[in-house]
Amino acid sequence: MVEVSIKEINLIGDRHNRKILNNIQFEIQPNNIYTILGINGSGKSTLIKSLTKLLDERFYSINGKILLDGENIFELNEFALRELRQRKIKYVFQDAMNGFDQLRKIGYFFKVFASESTSINELLEYFILPKSNELFKMYPYELSGGMAQRVSMVLALATNPQLLILDEPTSGIDTLISNLYLYKLKEFALKENNSVLLVSQDLTFSKFVSDKIAYLNDGTLSEFYNTEDFFNQKINSSFESFISSYQSLSS
Repeated sequence: MVEVSIKEINLIGDRHNRKILNNIQFEIQPNNIYTILGINGSGKSTLIKSLTKLLDERFYSINGKILLDGENIFELNEFALRELRQRKIKYVFQDAMNGFDQLRKIGYFFKVFASESTSINELLEYFILPKSNELFKMYPYELSGGMAQRVSMVLALATNPQLLILDEPTSGIDTLISNLYLYKLKEFALKENNSVLLVSQDLTFSKFVSDKIAYLNDGTLSEFYNTEDFFNQKINSSFESFISSYQSLSS
């Protein structure tokens, strides 16, 4: 179980700090998919990066704590943090291409992070990617953006983390791949004590994939509602505007 209690996240300036997020309180229980909705610039990516201290401490300050099975992530040393990011909490970022060293072949990343997995070829086939004997010889810059995101997803799933965190997972992908993500995430969340946290603007995907949904606005997070209940709530005028804008773009 993950317990998030963040009083505030500030952007550090030369003369004064600017508060980005405040009063963020929620829990992630096993076998559930949690979604945080919000418009661009609402702080969704900042929030998920803060959970494992990925924010650059030269520019951000965090007042709070993140408990993973009772242990405060913010108090871990660098070695323990690397172990946690490699094994227990895995990310799939929207800009997945930037997560790869462009001078190393794809096989290097699987050897380092998922060498013991026996499901790699099954995952590659599922996500419509080349077989390992072909893919592993390629450099990241030879992949399209969508392929890089799917490779990042395979890498994350192959390590079987406790928590999988996704940043705008449906951005730039078609309906077919979106459906593959949906079913695989549901399958992953039902295994052992796994759980998923994703941030998105995609209402349709979020509605079908999520067990619980919250909305990030004005620097703070609503409570998590069951998915059906969430869309029946009148959270605030900003959320209603977000819904209306999305529906007009989709029509």
